[in-house]
Amino acid sequence: MIKEPGSGVYSIGAVARMLGVPAATLRTWEERYSIIMPERTPGGHRLYSREQVEQLRFVVVNVEQGMSPADAHRLLAAQLAEGVPGALTAPDSGVRLLVLLAEQDPFSAGFADYFLRTEGFETLAVPDAEEAQARLQERLPNLAIVDLLISGGEGYALCRALRERGNIPIVAVSTLELREEALECGADTFLQKPLDPVQLISTVKDILGTSAYLQVRGAPT
Repeated sequence: MIKEPGSGVYSIGAVARMLGVPAATLRTWEERYSIIMPERTPGGHRLYSREQVEQLRFVVVNVEQGMSPADAHRLLAAQLAEGVPGALTAPDSGVRLLVLLAEQDPFSAGFADYFLRTEGFETLAVPDAEEAQARLQERLPNLAIVDLLISGGEGYALCRALRERGNIPIVAVSTLELREEALECGADTFLQKPLDPVQLISTVKDILGTSAYLQVRGAPT
């Protein structure tokens, strides 16, 4: 499958969580069917574009409905010849998911906070890595946006701490091009600042997907 170089956005771990499919299954499908081929970074990380995530979602939905993976990929290939399948969006659950904003620049924090709240998210902005770590002891966020250069470069350690706490999705950001470094410390994706509001919101929604809504809805009250 043809794709534009540098089009990869989401790590295989992020895609696995978004779709509820083991990363090993995604690797097997890639090797066996060669329909959805992620970008490979110089460090060997697989990165999937938003379009590829929707293609995988199409496969997963058909498999869940009883189709074999081989037939689902054949159907995908046939539909790609005519046009990419439409996005399968998650239903609105009415819940407010918490996004942790670890950002030392007040302007950037206010920018992200405004657009996230506009889209119905609850936000918690912290100006340094130490406070972020303290807040994690009180409540775990559904997603974290971490400036890698916060507190003199402590964003890397914060990403690792978040990853150690489980499947908390992480969007790493920086004014520098640090995509490879972001993936190495456990981030699911990387966005370079200044952030585009449409890209930021679509990235957050993509990574959270249906799984986060299901987790919140199924949580004890």
